Amino acid sequence: MNLKRIVAIASNVFLEVVRDRILYIIGVFALLLVASVRLLPEISAGLENKIILDFGMAMISFLSLLITVFVSANLVNKEIEKRTVYQLVSKPVSRSELIIGKHLGISAFIAVLVLVMALLYFGILSFNKISYPFTSLSVAVLFLWLQLSLIAAVGILLGVFTSSLLASLLTFGVYVMGSLSRDLLALGKYSENPAIEQFMRGLYVILPDLARLDLKNEAIYGYLPAPPLLIMNVAYAILYMILLLSLSITIFWRREF
Repeated sequence: MNLKRIVAIASNVFLEVVRDRILYIIGVFALLLVASVRLLPEISAGLENKIILDFGMAMISFLSLLITVFVSANLVNKEIEKRTVYQLVSKPVSRSELIIGKHLGISAFIAVLVLVMALLYFGILSFNKISYPFTSLSVAVLFLWLQLSLIAAVGILLGVFTSSLLASLLTFGVYVMGSLSRDLLALGKYSENPAIEQFMRGLYVILPDLARLDLKNEAIYGYLPAPPLLIMNVAYAILYMILLLSLSITIFWRREF
């Protein structure tokens, strides 16, 4: 693989997503957050600061997730539908470079998107003199980016062999089930049925454990897991992404154009 070609593909993906005016979602986020700061004190009973912190982190996560799911699932399929993939694979660009470059490009875009929304979040909180645990929330934002990068790898994998719409729906389904994977494991144990328990355990092993990377609920109160656990969860996310991208490359290599 050639690093320059990978960077070129990643840069092209980043610029293409920016040209799609997806960054306008940042304006939507800012409007929603400002509205919540103004309206929540009217309807809450002295808990508006906590609700605003919750709402802001939830909106960053939700809006970023929507963009990640629909963009990542469409990255490879768009090349196939527009037939530009024929030009790419006929040039000295390997399919592995194409997959890795696209993932790096969408991950870079997600990083910028999440960072800008987080800065707006902290700025609006500071302007309105709402206290917040900066360090723990910053770590939670970093882990949110890791989580979304992992979901982007899922979207690319599914987009390699399915339609864009189906890949988007399946990617969102993986996110939901991955977020609840620990609950599914517990449900299997409570069922007291060996077959169901084995099935749930299998799902837990296959699906990404996204709860490892979701720190926003604890971070709002200023709590974070111990550093060794944080490092282990980062390693888990990176290894899972490598596995997903390896599968994507393998399937993409087997496709004929």
